[in-house]
Amino acid sequence: MKKWIVMAIIGVAAVSCNTQKEQANFDPGPVDPNHLHRTMKQITDIIVHDIFSPPVASRIYAYSSIAAYEAAIPGNPRFVSLAGQLNGLNPVPQPDPNKKYCFELSSVHALALVGKALIFSEEKMTTFHDETLASFRNSGMPEEMFANSVEYGEQVANHILNWAGKDNYKQTRTFEKYSVDLNDASKWKPTPPGYMEGIEPSWNKIRTFVLDSSTQFIPGPPTEFSTDKNSKFYKEALQVYNAVKEGNKEHDDIAYFWDCNPYVMNVKGHVMFATKKITPGGHWMNITHISCLGAKKDFFETAEAYTYVALALADGFISCWDEKYRSKLVRPESYINQFIDENWLPTLQTPPFPEHTSGHSVISSASSVVLTKLFGDNFHFVDSTETEFGLPQREFNSFVQAADEASISRMYGGIHYMPAITEGIKQGKGVGEWIVKNIHTRKEEIANVE
Repeated sequence: MKKWIVMAIIGVAAVSCNTQKEQANFDPGPVDPNHLHRTMKQITDIIVHDIFSPPVASRIYAYSSIAAYEAAIPGNPRFVSLAGQLNGLNPVPQPDPNKKYCFELSSVHALALVGKALIFSEEKMTTFHDETLASFRNSGMPEEMFANSVEYGEQVANHILNWAGKDNYKQTRTFEKYSVDLNDASKWKPTPPGYMEGIEPSWNKIRTFVLDSSTQFIPGPPTEFSTDKNSKFYKEALQVYNAVKEGNKEHDDIAYFWDCNPYVMNVKGHVMFATKKITPGGHWMNITHISCLGAKKDFFETAEAYTYVALALADGFISCWDEKYRSKLVRPESYINQFIDENWLPTLQTPPFPEHTSGHSVISSASSVVLTKLFGDNFHFVDSTETEFGLPQREFNSFVQAADEASISRMYGGIHYMPAITEGIKQGKGVGEWIVKNIHTRKEEIANVE
């Protein structure tokens, strides 16, 4: 059972950045979340530019989103801190009750500072955020309020970064790499064209955010490996083979839409070049953006939504990667080329890590659970995430429908056997439901729990 720490903010002068009027009796009202959305999109763009792997990208989203949320909520007494709810997070600094703040500014500043600290291209974030700060300063906001708000955002950012520094990430940079066993046909091996080494084999050593441990939701194991043509495993590989060979345009469109491979190697003759794309987590963070706009969520609700989804992504990847490097199962491409058809190619490029379970299935299902909590069961949205990468938008009537499509896209793309998908969906739902059950952002939720 988590220890609850509810911080009551008494006497803080909550100020809307739009009206700049002191509110003696706080009225949350609509607060424009545009700067929050734009800053999160900038973080995503830099993640794409810097080519972070999906697990590492999820860590960036998690700490950045939590910083934004914690720096915002002193401006709205309906919301409570995640300190005491998230593993290892101690109470964050609180604003001075004798000072005036714009907590929208504090939140965006904390988001940008944490994001900047966790990416490589710091200058890109600095240039972008300087323009954001200038827009606040030029809005007519009193200089003292501006300075107080920036200072508070820095305090929260530093607190979150100090917490992040204790999650074992730095230590895992020195752990040994995945060792390829060429003599065991059942084990994962690097795949063409890049033959990249296994990504993040020690990701299960990262401190979880909400889960008790990386092993809390161990999925069902993959089918027993076999090369016998009458075996279940061979038939599962043949299913992938035929899904690509007999595929249609709709299945290909779905596969490409949910590809989200951040580093696709392209080979043209003797020339090899990379194509950068959004990560799976980045795709779901943008679905959150789209949904918040569609539902007209205010600033605080938007910060809340990003945080819930980021937690689902982060713990989803830790849980998934724990299984990937436990079973270390060979990918369909390697198996099919060796035992069925040496000339067969998947529709999508096989990502550089083991097969079971499907990361897309896990994190999409986890995200769909938390988004359903926030927006409802039958929330219609048009997903335009991939249009900037040259793909048409797709339309969904629920988050579960989108998650299910993301999951089956891995079969259509030829990069996962069916058990990785079905077990991944179960695993992701377990992660998402645990987060919904154990993380509470509203005072009324805690009252109901108690």
